[in-house]
Amino acid sequence: MPRDRDPAGRPRNARARDALGRPLPRDASQADDEPRIPDDLSLAPRDALRLADELFRAGRPFHAHEVLEASWKSGPSTERDLWQGLAQIAVGLTHAHRGNARGAVTLLRRGAQRVRDYQHAYGIDVQQIRTVAETLAERIERDGLDSIPPEDLRPGLDQRA
Repeated sequence: MPRDRDPAGRPRNARARDALGRPLPRDASQADDEPRIPDDLSLAPRDALRLADELFRAGRPFHAHEVLEASWKSGPSTERDLWQGLAQIAVGLTHAHRGNARGAVTLLRRGAQRVRDYQHAYGIDVQQIRTVAETLAERIERDGLDSIPPEDLRPGLDQRA
């Protein structure tokens, strides 16, 4: 089956997706489709973090990942680990929401490790986010996903909120 392509020839998947980014059946109504993050999203860092925080708290970590990924691709190379790490934490939460404990633990830890050299960035406490990701990974590994309350899978980026 041929893949959808954008005008530049890059692969795109135009299928409708659910809240966790999984493609819906090809015959699904676009009305069932979750709002998408534009491929060319360009936000100031604080705005990107604010939007990602809202998406985390709404239980939409897949979409938060897309916001963070856009920032890592468009941001300065000196901040690549920050944005990639936060995006990996978002993917870890996506795996947790989807019921994939192993993927959740792996990506939460990978993201936490990637942001280890950052203390604060654009008004957020990166070390607090790192601690939340590491603790959640430990809890999932020790007790299983079924023991994690749903609200713990919506940590947000700004722990002051």
